[in-house]
Amino acid sequence: MSENVVHLHKPTDPPTPDTAPTMLTVVPDAPPARPVPLWVRSGRAIKTAATHETTRATVRAVARHSLYTFNGGRIVARRTWDGRTGSRYERMIRAAEAAGNLEAAEEWEERLQRFRAARHHRRMDLLHSPVEAAKGVAVGAGMGIGVLVALGVVMALNTGHVGDVITPLSATIDFIALLIRIVQVVWGPALTIGPFLALLALWSVGRKQHAAPNWALPANVRNGEGEPITPSIVVKALRDLGVPALARAIKEMGDAGASMLGPIRIAGCGVEVDVTLPSGVSTNEVQGKRRKLAENLTRHEHEVFITIPTAARTVRLWIADSGALDEPIGPSPLVTDDTMTADYTKGKAPWGQDLRGDAAALSLYQRHLLITGLSNQGKTVALRSLALWLSLDRSVQFLMGDLKGVGDWAMFDGLATTLIQGPTDEHVIQVTEMVEGAVDEMNRRIQAPPGTVFPPLIVLVDEAQVAFMCPAKDAEKRPYGGSKANSRYFMAVRKIHNQGRAVNVLMWQGTQDPTNENLPKLVREGAHTRASLALGTESQARMALGDKAVDGGAAPNLLRPGLDRGTLVVASDGVTIPAGQSSITVRTHYIDDDAAEAITDRAKALRDGVTTLHAIDRGAEHDPLADIAAVVGDAPRVRTKDVLARLATRHADAYGGWSFIDLKRVLDDAGAEPYKSDGVMVVARDRVARALANRDTQGSASADG
Repeated sequence: MSENVVHLHKPTDPPTPDTAPTMLTVVPDAPPARPVPLWVRSGRAIKTAATHETTRATVRAVARHSLYTFNGGRIVARRTWDGRTGSRYERMIRAAEAAGNLEAAEEWEERLQRFRAARHHRRMDLLHSPVEAAKGVAVGAGMGIGVLVALGVVMALNTGHVGDVITPLSATIDFIALLIRIVQVVWGPALTIGPFLALLALWSVGRKQHAAPNWALPANVRNGEGEPITPSIVVKALRDLGVPALARAIKEMGDAGASMLGPIRIAGCGVEVDVTLPSGVSTNEVQGKRRKLAENLTRHEHEVFITIPTAARTVRLWIADSGALDEPIGPSPLVTDDTMTADYTKGKAPWGQDLRGDAAALSLYQRHLLITGLSNQGKTVALRSLALWLSLDRSVQFLMGDLKGVGDWAMFDGLATTLIQGPTDEHVIQVTEMVEGAVDEMNRRIQAPPGTVFPPLIVLVDEAQVAFMCPAKDAEKRPYGGSKANSRYFMAVRKIHNQGRAVNVLMWQGTQDPTNENLPKLVREGAHTRASLALGTESQARMALGDKAVDGGAAPNLLRPGLDRGTLVVASDGVTIPAGQSSITVRTHYIDDDAAEAITDRAKALRDGVTTLHAIDRGAEHDPLADIAAVVGDAPRVRTKDVLARLATRHADAYGGWSFIDLKRVLDDAGAEPYKSDGVMVVARDRVARALANRDTQGSASADG
């Protein structure tokens, strides 16, 4: 048992009531510290030194420069071998044959034959060159001596000294002796320095080619983001993809894989290249390694897109310039061009830009539409921009249900015939009855005489998953939500999908996070145009776009939530898609609420005035003349067929089966007969208002009497 040691503290400050009693403390002795063994301290020091950044940098530098020299020698040896033999021509012949280009193979075969003939001629010349060289040296030496002697004779005649005859010859001999002495002096150092100069040359070749592993290269070379895409970079990225058959095929190709590549074309903010894969390598093996391929190309995953063109065994790579996809695109033409109008039949909505930077426009003519994606990725803005463009066609009518209810569609008040906004079950019931009213209008149009042309009726439901998941039931116990045969919303949408296109009744839906519960299979497959923002999984991508689009390279699940907001993967024949592809990626224009209101104000100015209904009347008594006045609104006159369409949309149960005769009967009885204006039958606002006023006055007089 260790002894206790008493420690006496001498405070520097005057004692206080709190500190005074604690002047004397008893502290037990601490056990003596055990000394750290020498081998432990040495191991720690070695570990610290081995993991220090300076050590790492030194190891990388030594490995880098050593491999520069070694691989530089390999490169020089390969170049020398190619220059002295026909191996280069043989590689090109094999590559042309592998690509099926027999004409190129024959051309390289001819070049090889010419090279071999020239080489044979040079070798035959070498057999005779020693004799010819000896003869040449003898003749040259004899002529040289003769010239020197003749020169000496001239000098002797000039000076009168006979010894000058051999002066030029002796001077030449002395000069040759001097050269020999210089060579003798320089030869030793040259033999010593020569190998170092040769190694320096090999190191320089290896350094220019970056002939070292990636981990050993300098940081600026190793990171290399944004470097230009060249054939060698693409081939190296494919070789290092981790597909053994592909790596072996590239190694065996005479041209190191260059024959696999088509031309590298500039495509918008990136480049595009077609890669013909060798036999034994399937396209899905490359598609499944998109991230690794992007990293091999010094790009991020979202900057490389892999699609399947029509050519067999071919993948098309689109590689963005580094960081280009994070730059915003310009404003929508709907915002910048105040004179723009729309044409539902022949026009296309300016939606955004594709990855090549070209304008992406979508035809909406007789196409049902579905846009899906995770929450807060720009779905409503993308859907709304299409409706904003179409609103500039005065013939188009809208029935709108916004089951989010935060005002994203408020600017369509006074433009849409019906606008229901809210997330509750009651709003779902109202939206369901609105869609069912559109079904009644569709049936009325189908029963019209053949050849009748109907104005487009767009039935738009945003946040449609709320309707599909609504638990409410009607008085007959039929659910409003769900995907069963008695589900009212589901069946109404299915009916429009089945027959609405023929009579210009179209269903547009926007929904979140597609699953079988909130987006039934039959509904999503009924849309002609399917678009998706960022999603979480590949199974959701297949639900959103279909198996064909995903198998062809569509991958909305690889978009970055938040960062790729507003970027859509679109599968539709209404947008121009490159040949052989099943989808296209579109970066949509962003139109904010203020700009949207300005566009709808222009759209309202094109129309005669629309009274927007914010609720569906159920089971109420209808006043035909008052309802006619309501749908006519503030317009001086409205065509009778538009009045019929608005009545059917407003109260399908009461007016869904009306014809022109029914409308004329009510107006004639009230004294507000329709009449012709510019060759078409119209209903006058003033006549209807006068008839209502007279009726109310007569009704009041009768009551007083």
